[in-house]
Amino acid sequence: MTMSPRVRKFALIVHLTFSVGWIGAVVAFLALVFAARSSQDEQTLRAAWLAMESVGWFAIVPLAFASLLTGLVMSLGTKWGLFRHYWVLISLVLTILAIGVLLSNMQTVSFFAGVAAEMDSADAGELRGGLQGELLHAGLGLLVLLVIQVLNVYKPQGMTRYGQRKQRRARRRSKHDEQREVSVSQP
Repeated sequence: MTMSPRVRKFALIVHLTFSVGWIGAVVAFLALVFAARSSQDEQTLRAAWLAMESVGWFAIVPLAFASLLTGLVMSLGTKWGLFRHYWVLISLVLTILAIGVLLSNMQTVSFFAGVAAEMDSADAGELRGGLQGELLHAGLGLLVLLVIQVLNVYKPQGMTRYGQRKQRRARRRSKHDEQREVSVSQP
C-alpha cells in the first residue's frame, strides 16, 4: 500500500517535524546540563534538574514516540518499505534503542529531580555528580539522532535480502505483464 503523493508529503512533514523536534528537545536538555554544570548556584542546579525532568517527560519522550510512529507510517506507506533497505532498518533499530535508553535514563532524571525538589545544601554534591551521566546520555543520544538523520537524508544504497527478493518478484511480474500485453495486442 503506497500513499498518494499528497498524503506522502503531509506524512513526511509530520515525521520531519517530530524528528527535528526530538533533536531540538535533546539540545535544550543539553543546554540545561551545561547551565547546571557551569553554575555554582544551588538554585540554578535545582532548577536545571527540575527543568530536565519536564523537558524529558513532556517533550523528548513524546517526540521520540511520535517520530517512531510516523517513521513506521512513512516506511510502510512508501516504496522504501520497512525491511527492504538497510538504511531504513538501521534507522528503525537505532530509534528503538534510543527510545529504550531514553526511558531508562528518564528514571534517573526523575530521581535527581525528586532530590532537587526536596534538596537541602547537603544534597548539592549528589546532584552535581549526576550531571556527568546526563551529559554522556544526552550527548550520545544526540549523536545517534544525527546519524539517523544522515541516513534518512542520504539513503545509502543497499537492499536487504528481503528487499532483493521483492524487487526480483516485481521485475518478473512486470516482464510477465508486458509479455501478456504483447500477446493480447497481436492478432
